[in-house]
Amino acid sequence: MKLNFRKLGIFVALTMVLVLGVLLLAFSYIDIGLTGLANGEAKPAVTTDLSEIPESVAEDASAMAMELYGDYHDKYYEFVNQLLTVYVEAKDSDCVVIFNPGGWGNKVLESSPAWYEICQGIEAELDRLGYSSLVFDYQRTDKNIRGINKEMVELFSVYPSKAKSLAGRVEFLTRNVPDLKVIVAGESNGSVISDTVMDMLQDNPRVYSIQTGPPFWHKQTTTERTLVLESNGRLPDSFSHGDIFKMVITSLKALVGIPLPEDEDPGRIFYFLRAPGHDYYWQYPDVNLKITDFLEKNFSLDKHI
Repeated sequence: MKLNFRKLGIFVALTMVLVLGVLLLAFSYIDIGLTGLANGEAKPAVTTDLSEIPESVAEDASAMAMELYGDYHDKYYEFVNQLLTVYVEAKDSDCVVIFNPGGWGNKVLESSPAWYEICQGIEAELDRLGYSSLVFDYQRTDKNIRGINKEMVELFSVYPSKAKSLAGRVEFLTRNVPDLKVIVAGESNGSVISDTVMDMLQDNPRVYSIQTGPPFWHKQTTTERTLVLESNGRLPDSFSHGDIFKMVITSLKALVGIPLPEDEDPGRIFYFLRAPGHDYYWQYPDVNLKITDFLEKNFSLDKHI
């Protein structure tokens, strides 16, 4: 019995050391993310022509980068360049959509078929309402082990640093592009950072959010100017509702080759875990109707005259 307790004590101690190591690595790793036009490119282009950027805008970008990354010179300059590039691309638009992907947070919009359709639908509806629009990717995670480790810690701590970085970008845009509206979009895990950003910017009336399939453990912090979908209208989202049993059973069926009903097949978590109902295609009436109603309510020019 004493030997068993000794082994248990060693196991607990090693586990605590491992967890502590993971936390230390995560908090010491600085990942500023990437923001760029949603054109399928993993690495967005950086503007080199600064002649069209007003001095006040450049100074604001520098101040924002200094506030967030002033202790890290390379991150500071990279963040300034990203801010100015996005400014140049967005300055003539009425509205921008910033897409936060699910999973580890490092994929682009074109890698998410459902949200690719949704963004096309959003742009078409905004155009009908009289707004010109652009869609940006926000890749919040570096494609390496340290980046994924950082993402795991950030996800379960509600994105303390990554949300601040994204909120800074949104604040910079709305401060420097008159009348610009921003929709912070979130898919699955990306809904968590979107919600946190909305909480940080709750006093900014030009920021909105559309989120699909948030994790069941996340409690929504703000509902103002926010649309959250936890069902695609065909099936309740098992990931959002915490139906672990259904996810496990469906995943096992798929693993052994048992055919799945059509409505259970598409939803996935981290590529391998099946989650029935965790797919939100624009073609689903409940998805496009709710998003269209949300845009009509918040973006109808007739209501803002």
